[in-house]
Amino acid sequence: MIFLFFLLVALAPPQGRPLSGTALEQRTQEVSSLLRCPVCQGMSVADSPSTVALDMKHQVRDMLARGYTQEQILAYFVQSYGQFVLLKPENRLIWILPILILIAGAIVVVTTARKLSPPAG
Repeated sequence: MIFLFFLLVALAPPQGRPLSGTALEQRTQEVSSLLRCPVCQGMSVADSPSTVALDMKHQVRDMLARGYTQEQILAYFVQSYGQFVLLKPENRLIWILPILILIAGAIVVVTTARKLSPPAG
């Protein structure tokens, strides 16, 4: 993971301005709250007490201090962990697909139950 961080730093220069002080802490909290903790899964990196989340939060702080934008930071974590790391995924299909699967499953169950039940009368 550290290798990917250095690869990102080498390939894509920071597009924002370096932050420090209270602005850095505030932006670190904001960006970390957009990331899902891989260990606690229901919590954001900003709220999770896990070691992994703390490491991720430190990475966010370091990247903001170097001038990386929120978009660059989120892209880095998506590249490292996949879309799942985002608490609000960019791909709407991730939210819609489970609902569509449940509806399709209900249709299959109802159709199968009708075929198996004896005709009334």
